[in-house]
Amino acid sequence: MSASALPTSPPAAQGVDASGVQAFLDALEAAPEIEPHSLMIMRHGRLVASGWWAPYTAERPHLLYSLSKSFTGTAAALAEAEGLLDFDAPVISYFPEFEADITDPRSRAMLVRHVASMASGHRRDTVDEAFGRGVAEPVRQFLLLPPDGDPGTVFAYNQPATYTLAAIVQRVTGQPLTRYLRSRLLDPLGIGEVAWLRDRTGRELGFSGLHATTDAVARLGQLYLSDGLWAGERLLPRGWAARASRPRTQTAGAMGATDRQDWDQGYGYQFWTSRHGYRGDGAFGQFCLVLPEYDVVIAATAATERMQEYLNLVWKHLLPAFGPEPLTGREAADAELRERLGRLALPTAPGRPTPAEGDGEWAATHFTPSAGTGPVRSAGLVPDTDGWTLTLTGAADRPDQPDRLDLRLAEDGWTVAEESVPTAVSGGWTGPGTLAVEVVFLETPHRLALTCSLADRTLTAHWRTQPLHGGRFTSLRAPRGSV
Repeated sequence: MSASALPTSPPAAQGVDASGVQAFLDALEAAPEIEPHSLMIMRHGRLVASGWWAPYTAERPHLLYSLSKSFTGTAAALAEAEGLLDFDAPVISYFPEFEADITDPRSRAMLVRHVASMASGHRRDTVDEAFGRGVAEPVRQFLLLPPDGDPGTVFAYNQPATYTLAAIVQRVTGQPLTRYLRSRLLDPLGIGEVAWLRDRTGRELGFSGLHATTDAVARLGQLYLSDGLWAGERLLPRGWAARASRPRTQTAGAMGATDRQDWDQGYGYQFWTSRHGYRGDGAFGQFCLVLPEYDVVIAATAATERMQEYLNLVWKHLLPAFGPEPLTGREAADAELRERLGRLALPTAPGRPTPAEGDGEWAATHFTPSAGTGPVRSAGLVPDTDGWTLTLTGAADRPDQPDRLDLRLAEDGWTVAEESVPTAVSGGWTGPGTLAVEVVFLETPHRLALTCSLADRTLTAHWRTQPLHGGRFTSLRAPRGSV
């Protein structure tokens, strides 16, 4: 199903000062460690601003990382409303086959609401232990890890807690999360295709791995802002948004940093409380900000490890732009903002699309890493009729599952390819004997920086942001067979 368009409005008509949005865009693009990918702002139920930084586009799904958790929590709310799930039931009651194995009294006392609120009693993220090598059933392994305190008394951002919640939903509904949500949430909201990564058991992960458009994130946020109502239809139980966004445990200092003020406000059911409103968020700057005080939803994707800085810029520049009344005489400012949003683009890397005359023999040259392994094992160049093909072999390559990526170097700007792995490439030959390119994996927040040296046939490569689900090139895309 393709999404119907959200209702739109000029910013001024909804009391939004376009100059504040412009200031936010200026600040984002000036921040050296923030790479913005998309932005959608809704006010009073109307889309007042939206833009995508090329080569990212509106229709393309984006890996949401832990923003996936908010969709999982929503699925749990729907299952509860249907009488399939009880937030006050012991987790172990949904897995009777593990009953004899789970003997720790704290593990047995763990309730569904505890895993839904990151309050399993563990004081650490147990993801490496629960999903370690040789573990066939992550839920069982998670329940075998004795909590450090009584469930409900301590917060830890613990991926297997959400995974367990997702496993319960998939068990009681008999469906993957995406299929369960399709008729109940996604179709009524007008959300098109989504896709969720699965683990070795075949379950959709729940805690991460959802690929969806920014538009889908905006619609989920607007549904929560409206207390579960959409176009006059109740999709979520009355009051669920307040339950989900109310802090259940104290999070101050739990994330191990002093500059994360918006992570110190508490955690609800798969949503964070913010200094303003509440939010779902995911690694590297995937955000669904719900601001009831301002009647605003902000959906955004990005690539940054400075997520607190991103939020600081929202609070500094966007909040003052949300006024109480419509603004008059702002047609020119609104038009200027609309024009800017339509031409957003990430800077391209410098370089010529072909080597200079007399710059050596690049054809069929093989390059190997200059030091260590890194994400690339080897690279090769082959010319064709209208450019060059750069072939990368991944460091995680296996004979039975080759990790090979072919990239086109054909023009200035971004060269977009939609083959096995959607990518965009920019850069080229930057000097005598040097080829430098940036490879954007368009369905993720990730990009690869690669430099090849003709003099010694070596390469260097590194991720700008490190993929968290493995760095195989061929896996850096939304799973196919989406719903």
